[in-house]
Amino acid sequence: MSGLALEELSAIAAIYCGQEECEVLRVSETEGISFRIQTSVEGPLGTDVLLKLLFHLPSSYPSSLPNISVDSEQLTRTQCIAVRGRLLEEAKRHFSQPMVHELILWIQQNLKHVIEQAETSVCCQKSTLSTCTAEDVAVWTILLHLDHMRAKGKYVKTVEKWCLDLNLTGRLMFMGKMILILLQGERKNIKEYLILHKTSKVDVDSSGKKCKEKMISVLSETKVQAEHRRFQEFQVKEYLTLDELQNEFKVAGLAELFSEFVLDRLK
Repeated sequence: MSGLALEELSAIAAIYCGQEECEVLRVSETEGISFRIQTSVEGPLGTDVLLKLLFHLPSSYPSSLPNISVDSEQLTRTQCIAVRGRLLEEAKRHFSQPMVHELILWIQQNLKHVIEQAETSVCCQKSTLSTCTAEDVAVWTILLHLDHMRAKGKYVKTVEKWCLDLNLTGRLMFMGKMILILLQGERKNIKEYLILHKTSKVDVDSSGKKCKEKMISVLSETKVQAEHRRFQEFQVKEYLTLDELQNEFKVAGLAELFSEFVLDRLK
């Protein structure tokens, strides 16, 4: 059993030390650690939601991801499944590091949004036959160009959050002064991303005031073809040479996209 897992359990127990907040269910050299956390989180309309989070840390943790179960009397089964899914997604971002406390803090901050998104998804599924076209749910690739980022740290985190929320994968690419965003996902989610990017105050102007993005360009928007490799996650990457940047496109089967839309901007 990982010493990191035992240390983390000790820290979690110290933090969640109220009555029934933390219950250790099993500590085993071979089967790992299981414990339940109960925490009150603000839900939709300002209501309090009592979340019961069951974590199982395998003996190989944190080199292996934890298993997570979610239960709450205030949430529907669909909502609990959505919360579990988002927690597992977030866990991948902390792979190989102790992560339980980070996951608890994340859901405390994002539960309301996760539930609202789950409800929107259900509504969309119910109306798919009448309102959604095949193109809406098909996987597309979009290439965007940004002129600059003044508040780079905040800007990058915002883009990462949008992509996570909308289940979009791809790359935010920096090379010298060039900034590109290459995204893949359902077309309806890409459309929603564009709306967010054009209407949200994501950067700051020359005086330091928050401002909307006015210098974003859509270079290409195409349906993913069989020869294209699907990105498995969204990553922020910086490239030192043109060859490195070009290879990113080649590996994804998007060499023509690079030649047609990127090379001219580097001349």
